Amino acid sequence: MLPSLRLKKNEERRIKQGHVWVFSNEVDIQATPLKDFTAGQQVIIEAYNGKPLGMGFVNPNTLICARILSRSPKLELNRKFLKKRIQEAQILRELVFEKPYYRLVFGDSDGLPGLVVDRFGDVFAVQITTAGMELVKEDIVQVLDNLFHPTAIVMKNDTASRGLEGLPLYEEVVLGELPETLIIEENNTQFSIPVEGGQKTGWFYDHRMSRGRLQTMVKGKRVLDVFSYLGGWGVTAANAGAESVTCVDSSEFALDGVDVNAELNGVTDKMTTIQGNAFDVLNALRTDGQKFDVVIVDPPAFIKRKKDFKQGAEAYRRINEIAMRVLDKEGILVTASCSHHMTRNNLLNAVQSAARHIDRTVQLFEQGHQGPDHPIHPAVSETEYIKTLFFRVSASW
Repeated sequence: MLPSLRLKKNEERRIKQGHVWVFSNEVDIQATPLKDFTAGQQVIIEAYNGKPLGMGFVNPNTLICARILSRSPKLELNRKFLKKRIQEAQILRELVFEKPYYRLVFGDSDGLPGLVVDRFGDVFAVQITTAGMELVKEDIVQVLDNLFHPTAIVMKNDTASRGLEGLPLYEEVVLGELPETLIIEENNTQFSIPVEGGQKTGWFYDHRMSRGRLQTMVKGKRVLDVFSYLGGWGVTAANAGAESVTCVDSSEFALDGVDVNAELNGVTDKMTTIQGNAFDVLNALRTDGQKFDVVIVDPPAFIKRKKDFKQGAEAYRRINEIAMRVLDKEGILVTASCSHHMTRNNLLNAVQSAARHIDRTVQLFEQGHQGPDHPIHPAVSETEYIKTLFFRVSASW
């Protein structure tokens, strides 16, 4: 029988409405002191009257002190539980994707808080960000091995958010051997993925649908891909018939990846790479009088914490303003944000403000969302984080 974690009176309302997080100030610490629990320990979450609300795991040292795994208090997080949830996640992905290149597990949205699994064919990248999942990591590996018989599984546990849970940072191949070259396919374009040493799990599947939409807009166009990483947008555009593509990134490692992916798709002659700070490079391109028909701005999160909103929102405004300055007449601006705190409306306002500052008219004609392998939990707004806006930018009316 699992120990109980009891909530204060009326604090169960949010949970009953479908949320799956319990905050430390919601716990009745007289009845169930948090100090009595260990990080990752499984518990039954109870209302103030002792009625069970579900099963989850606890971390007494964090603001989100418990996460609900199931509404059934009879279940436990074990190999059987993991197998069922991962199989359910797989069914959804196979409903949408024909080929085995997708995010297999997306944390809370798949009922496995703190677990992300990206599938690159027969190679799986696993990232754990909660103490509860860390305690069952061997079971996770075993379940993935039993279900998919992968050639390799790598733990990409090097994200800073692990520090909040008191977890160490590391990267380790825990099963098999990583191939020298790992190639995935997305929107009829091939990409070589650096699982070891790459950002996050090695690839960003979340913009897949928007990158596919871009393909219809770039034939014969001059394209600028800012914050390009491995060329997810840029190489896709080149492969879809763009006349020329310039990729900008601060990382030499990333731009080497762009070169590899350009060669992989036979578009090397169309590609140019520029290493440097995006703001500086855009200003230099403007000074040189260079113009593009399509500019993509897909930066890392400028707002990681709520208190950084003002500074981050201004960064989004500035980068989009400079991007518009290098757009040719009737150009297309594709701008994105992965900051949860930067809402779709915030991003729209940032672009509109930038446009007015330089006397441009913008028309929002298409909107993109995270792909279906990043499902959204309706009660957990944090699971919806990708915003992509497609604008036509014209001289002021």
